[in-house]
Amino acid sequence: MAAGTSFALSLPLAADHIDVPVGFCVRPEGAGRWIGIASGEESRRQAESARAATRAELDTLTNAMPQMVWATRPDGHHDYYNAQWYRFTGMPEGSTDGEGWNGMFHPEDQDRAWARWRHSLTTGEDYEIEYRLRHRSGAYRWVLGRAQPVRDADGMIVRWIGTCTDIDSAKRAAEQNDILSRELSHRIKNIFAIISGLVRMSARRMPAVREFADDLARRIAALGAAHDLARPHSDISRPLIGEATLHHVLRELLTPYAPDQWRIAGDDVPIDDRGATPIALIFHELATNAAKYGGLSVPEGRVTVHTRLDGDTLRIDWCETDGPAIAGEPEATGFGTRLAALSIEQQLAGRIARDWRPEGLAVRIELSPSALVRERPVPVDA
Repeated sequence: MAAGTSFALSLPLAADHIDVPVGFCVRPEGAGRWIGIASGEESRRQAESARAATRAELDTLTNAMPQMVWATRPDGHHDYYNAQWYRFTGMPEGSTDGEGWNGMFHPEDQDRAWARWRHSLTTGEDYEIEYRLRHRSGAYRWVLGRAQPVRDADGMIVRWIGTCTDIDSAKRAAEQNDILSRELSHRIKNIFAIISGLVRMSARRMPAVREFADDLARRIAALGAAHDLARPHSDISRPLIGEATLHHVLRELLTPYAPDQWRIAGDDVPIDDRGATPIALIFHELATNAAKYGGLSVPEGRVTVHTRLDGDTLRIDWCETDGPAIAGEPEATGFGTRLAALSIEQQLAGRIARDWRPEGLAVRIELSPSALVRERPVPVDA
């Protein structure tokens, strides 16, 4: 090595595994002193100071958030919670580290939450689940738990960062609204049943109209079925339609009307309860308006529904003909029309356009066929 050469060497400190650079210079031949030497202790202090500053920033950031924030090691060991967690749970600091957090769940939710968490740890997929968490009052409140992995430059998971959001009030309000909706729907279906019964009762007294009355009763029953399919549903109330198709749902909605007045053709696609409700909502609205003012309001009127699948785009065309002439687009938009548009654009992320032709209304809907089916649940180990 030539005299006066300088170089740097990194030495690992066993205490906390920090690589501390130790730099020094070789004393030139004949020189009376060393030029300089760096202190490993000073580097250690700088590293510890930087780590403390980073932790302080993390605490300030997470404690300013309304959500409970937590973090784990790559293996899922919980080692960080923000102040909101301890304020919500009332637990002593550090008492829920490691696996202690699972004891905070409602007993009925523990196995499900564990299974979902182990699945995320195994696959690296995002974690999301609703469960009941014990509040400091002793009551259990619904929260939404989410977590995402933090990866290094090589794609390896180095941390998991998660949040818990209190959704108890919204959850209970939704449950109450669902109860009211189901009660209202039950009463409406009872009205359909009563009307149908009155029609059949009247027909027994007037045999001459028996055939007409039976046909009318069947249409009333079909309207009741269409109402149940079209109304908003929750996870509890949604109909079990199995492996149905779009054409199946459309036929159910148009069954109450004269069979020679409507036709469904084109490409058929699968649909389940996720897509059935918004689709039923808008086509129930279209059929109702057609029966009042359009292609189903007169015997010679016609309605054609044509579906075409083009790659990842499903196009549905509703076309009314031979009904009363249309002077132009209505000046006012009804609530049902606005609600139907929201169903397509927001729930199904699609597009809807209306064309008020003189010969009849034409409606085009474009959406992804994948929007009509629910994502299959991810299997998890028990």
